[in-house]
Amino acid sequence: MLEAIKPKLAKVTGVQRVEGALVLNTENGLLKIQPVDTNIIRVVYTLADKFSAVRGLGIEPQKVFESWEFREDEQTILLDTSKLQLLIRKSDSRITYFDGKGRRLTGEPEKNGKELIAFDSFKTILDDTAVVEKIETPDGVKEVVLDSKKKYDRQLYHTRLHFEWESDEALYGMGQNEEGCLNLRGTRQYIHQANMKIAMPFLMSTNGYGILLDTYAPVIFCDNGFGSYLYSEASTELDYYFINGESFDEVIGGYRQLTGQASMLPLWAFGFMQSQERYETQQEIIDTVERYRELGVPLDSIVLDWQSWEAGKWGQKTFDTERFPDAENMTEKLHQLGAHLMISIWPIMVSHCENHKEMKANDCLFQRSEIYNAFSPEARKLYWKQAREGLFSKGVDAWWCDSSEPFTPEWNNPNKPEPDQNLVAFHNTCRTYMDEVYTNAYPFMHAKAIYEGQRDTDGQKRVVNLTRSGYTGIQKYGTILWSGDTSAKWSTLKKQIPAGLNYCASGLPYWTLDIGAFFVKRGNMWFWDGDYENGCGDLGYRELYTRWYQLGAFLPVFRAHGTDCRREIWNYGKKGEIFYDAIEKITHLRYQLMPYIYSLAGMVSQKHGTILRVLAFDFINDENVYNIDDQFMFGPSLMICPVTVPMYYEANSKPIEGVAKTRKVYLPDGSDWYDFWSEKRFKGGQTVEAQAPIDMIPIYVKAGSILPMSEQIQHTGQMKDDWFKLTVYPGADGSFTLYQDERNGYGYEEGKVATTELTWSDSEGKLTVHPRIGQYPGMPEKVTFVQRLVR
Repeated sequence: MLEAIKPKLAKVTGVQRVEGALVLNTENGLLKIQPVDTNIIRVVYTLADKFSAVRGLGIEPQKVFESWEFREDEQTILLDTSKLQLLIRKSDSRITYFDGKGRRLTGEPEKNGKELIAFDSFKTILDDTAVVEKIETPDGVKEVVLDSKKKYDRQLYHTRLHFEWESDEALYGMGQNEEGCLNLRGTRQYIHQANMKIAMPFLMSTNGYGILLDTYAPVIFCDNGFGSYLYSEASTELDYYFINGESFDEVIGGYRQLTGQASMLPLWAFGFMQSQERYETQQEIIDTVERYRELGVPLDSIVLDWQSWEAGKWGQKTFDTERFPDAENMTEKLHQLGAHLMISIWPIMVSHCENHKEMKANDCLFQRSEIYNAFSPEARKLYWKQAREGLFSKGVDAWWCDSSEPFTPEWNNPNKPEPDQNLVAFHNTCRTYMDEVYTNAYPFMHAKAIYEGQRDTDGQKRVVNLTRSGYTGIQKYGTILWSGDTSAKWSTLKKQIPAGLNYCASGLPYWTLDIGAFFVKRGNMWFWDGDYENGCGDLGYRELYTRWYQLGAFLPVFRAHGTDCRREIWNYGKKGEIFYDAIEKITHLRYQLMPYIYSLAGMVSQKHGTILRVLAFDFINDENVYNIDDQFMFGPSLMICPVTVPMYYEANSKPIEGVAKTRKVYLPDGSDWYDFWSEKRFKGGQTVEAQAPIDMIPIYVKAGSILPMSEQIQHTGQMKDDWFKLTVYPGADGSFTLYQDERNGYGYEEGKVATTELTWSDSEGKLTVHPRIGQYPGMPEKVTFVQRLVR
């Protein structure tokens, strides 16, 4: 008969307070509980004889926090910060978390709450014996290592942190998934970088807390029959932060306290970005912007996608002088038109281009690779030097750091791999070239290269970096992330909404997508899977594009992009036709709302705000909203309800008959609501049938809202600083902070901003514009406010 061997428990054998932390010696490792603030506690568990001295890449230095106390008895230890309490059971170090009033937030299960599973880590040696194959992908030529030598490096751990989540709590975050999951309960999520995934090891709960796993390797979130836990693929120890908050905004504030304040984007970045795959010449770019101006359709930037370089020199950071003979004149002309230029750059540089040769000569590439080593400070400086000399010096305004994973092995397959296979393939590919504890972190380091390089070069232009992948702390580097190379389907459009909501619930503020999807037609690879062979000539695709565009107008960043067909407005009809008119109408509305949008961005930077909000941000007491995945708040006032089914045409321009041009909308309890278009008022806590013809995306305004708006403009440079229309929606007291600054540059970091508090007293029927606080260069002496009261 087999004999059961008892597991080794982490029974506490000693307790001491050391340098702002409570250190517990146990029979199975060391446990450190370190308060960071009254609502943030760091927990570290190791099987080594001391804790690692290495700080997480995305974690900012924190001051030692001593305003806490602990007490112990024979069975337990209680650590109390006044807002957060941790109860540790001495018999096995099991932790239960409570708020400052003693309400249970969550806790570890009875057994095996914290696990460390040791494994041997090896470095890959890519010498002359390595077998490497080059393959062609839509992301360029990629190298695949088929065989290589290995050398022992060190012992690492798979970590697993278990929880007992309450049956009624919802969980959000963990970056962006492509499956369309909003509430993550009951799911299994693979948190690694991929073309259509964004990894973030941070989640938030409607029970009033957040958890940041401080690891930089792939993570698995699991809440199913196999358990409820967070797993890390490779770490030196189990290291995480527990954040308490009375609201999601407070929890996000805790995340950014740990990982860095979100940087402020320039005003123009909130205008419309026109992009497609691809503009091929200098003249084509100028002609496109001029036509937008002639049509009177607003636009603030145009994007130069890949292959701005000389033919065959993939990743070279210089202009092809045949197609772009005078790049400086091109950018100057764009600036005169009130437009800005974003350009695509890549971490890969083919071996025969000058940038690659310089990188190789300075040992700044990964071994046997065409990808620069962003973990090396010298490589990051050289990468920026190349971008500065070849592009930034020509007047380029913004960066599109494409393929920033930088490996996407799932795209090497003709058929879509299983999710667990994707995680393993990604991690194994990355650790061939980099330390395996950092395989999720490359996009963070790549963004750091661009941000720090540009800040050192020019403080007059805020860094704008549209990048495909991100990780802990990337919000401080001027980044916007997008959902990758999606395919044109109505089901994809619907899934994009929870994808963006979970991304922003992960602490990162700026997200966008390819309006209309990247792939419109169907190709021979699994990801090239659109439904519209005739592209924008298909009325079915025009309808899908229009609805996607309406969603895009209410994202933090508003951007069209894709392949297979053109993306300019005139390809979707002409003035007087339904799709053209709907696109033009919503573009004008976006620009009229610019004072509201820029103020929200100001609060992102100043107050750790979030623009794109899961409904639970604002209505956490209404459990009916927890699983609503096709409505969201755009700031505190506007609830956006996109249309995600066709109403006019199927593919191949086949008309749809007898379909109502409406959709059901749930109005959260706790507020009255106004239909933005009809201004009809509704009670909250009910479902209504919203009107949704092609030129109207259902929008509802929360009672008590004050919307600052602009006159109709063609680009943000025309927006006045001294005139605002204030539209008030009565039914509750309300307030709004109007934010203003120089619109570019980094004066806001020195406090060169102005805020004007706007308050509405519903009982008095009175709007008050409070005295402006602060100042910035160029600030107007007087501001005119025109009030409009919705009745």
